[in-house]
Amino acid sequence: MRVQRGALGFLVLAVIGSALGLVFAGSPERIAAGVQIDGVNVGGMKPDAAQRLLERRARSLERVPVTFVAGDRRWRLAPQQLGVHADWHAAVELARRHGDGFGPLRGFRRIGVRVFGAQFAPPTQVYEAALGYELSRFGRAVYRPHRDPQLRLRGLVPVVISGTAGRKLDRPAAASIVVAALAGFSRQPVVLPVRREPTAVSAAQLAAAATGVRTALSGPVQMRWRGVHWTIAPHRLRAMLALPDRGTTTLGIGGPGADRYFARLGRALDRPARNAGFAASPGGDVGIIPSRVGRRLDVAATSANLLAAALSQNQRTARIVVSTAKPGRTTREARAMGIRGLVGSYETIYGGDANRIHNVQLVSRLLDGHLIAPGATFSFNQATGARTAAKGFREAPVIINGELGTGLGGGVCQVSTTVFNSAYEAGLKITSRTNHALYISHYPLGRDATVNYPDVDLRFVNDTSHWLLLRTFVGSYSLTVGLYGTPQHRRVVTHARPLVDTGPAPVKHEPDPSLTEGRTVVVEGGEPSRSTSVRRLVYRRGKLVYDDTWYSSYRSQPKLVLVGTKPKPLPARKKKKPPPTTTTTTTTTTTTTTTGP
Repeated sequence: MRVQRGALGFLVLAVIGSALGLVFAGSPERIAAGVQIDGVNVGGMKPDAAQRLLERRARSLERVPVTFVAGDRRWRLAPQQLGVHADWHAAVELARRHGDGFGPLRGFRRIGVRVFGAQFAPPTQVYEAALGYELSRFGRAVYRPHRDPQLRLRGLVPVVISGTAGRKLDRPAAASIVVAALAGFSRQPVVLPVRREPTAVSAAQLAAAATGVRTALSGPVQMRWRGVHWTIAPHRLRAMLALPDRGTTTLGIGGPGADRYFARLGRALDRPARNAGFAASPGGDVGIIPSRVGRRLDVAATSANLLAAALSQNQRTARIVVSTAKPGRTTREARAMGIRGLVGSYETIYGGDANRIHNVQLVSRLLDGHLIAPGATFSFNQATGARTAAKGFREAPVIINGELGTGLGGGVCQVSTTVFNSAYEAGLKITSRTNHALYISHYPLGRDATVNYPDVDLRFVNDTSHWLLLRTFVGSYSLTVGLYGTPQHRRVVTHARPLVDTGPAPVKHEPDPSLTEGRTVVVEGGEPSRSTSVRRLVYRRGKLVYDDTWYSSYRSQPKLVLVGTKPKPLPARKKKKPPPTTTTTTTTTTTTTTTGP
């Protein structure tokens, strides 16, 4: 019975609810009562009518400005200035759907709208560049940077200077507010959101640092290193204190005053590490220059000790920290390299103009002291690098494309030739050597070596079991290259084939207007093309180690003959003798007769 009564009651409520829904359902072609769009009541209106009403009001306000307020600043902007356009059709469609539905369901939804109301805002478009410009203008006017409290020194007394908070426009929020206000119908002043920018530190936080400064400057600080002490007076320590700044609250040692102090201290204490070296002489003696451990002032650790001592009321002595620097090559390692005596050397005589001599000396310095590991290949080009003006090379006579000329680095090939002959006499394995294009008589026959960075190189291999040291000794007129290591006692035997002419010197005629026709003058005798070869036999303990032959072909140099082009003078014409000339002299006597009266 109770179940039947409950079902009957539910049925009665459903019928009553359906009746109420039908009563308040209204017409589906009209917007539900209680709906507002941007503050305008459009309830009960047809969508088209509501859209026309809203668009009409928007057009009437296109040129009417809204006043925006931030603090004591005011700006007036109209929707037209920023290209603000509201989509009223979309807003009306949203409002219509809010109270839409089928039959009683629509009625129930509209009852809620009638009781509680519903507000809608239209989707809005804006010209972003114009909006950004105006927001930047607002932001610059509103912005006030915060000023942190500062700790300053007046003499030796620390003083805390109060700071002030700043302010800044909340740009994202301001953008939404500006667009909504210009799209709406209200013309009441609108307040822009401004954020407060607090200080990074407070005056109370700096007060603790000020206490530390008073302690630091309350008396002198002692510096200690290896039993030596010296004093830093408060007035000097004042210049070395790094006071809190840029939002920090900590005290430190730093700034120009500290930099100058530690620079002077470093110059007094620092000692660079020294690698073990070799003292080699042209005569073959080699001595070891011992290595030395270096030391360097540890500025960071010493600064920390100085600050700790300054902030202490009792232990006001700071220990100086010095770090050690190990040499790259110790004395023991240098001895183990086996560089004990002369392996091979050679001397050439140099001369020429000042630029050529300069280049010879420069490239010799670049090679001097070069170390070659066992089994490694020495490369002349790799050891010296490109011969450039930036390195100091100068223009000097040089062979270019088989002809004498002037070029950057002239004279370098004398050094490469001397190095080649040093390796040759040492009996080392030579893997790359190129002869000069022209024959040069003052070098050993067939044993010249030219280089040209980066393609033409001189290379040889350290085929011994110990390191090799290459030294160059530049005298006033000669260059000596020595290779030092463990003497190999190799015997070098040389067989040079005589220099053979392989072609005549070509003749080159050049006109000379200073010579008369038919006359010739030889100014350069020229050289024929030549060739030779050198065979080197290297023995060690009677056993043949190497049997190498180097072939050299030299280009010819033309014979230069000047040919006269000046016309010959014409022969002088003989002059005819004039006929003999006779001169006759006639004397005339005049008689005057006077008659009296």
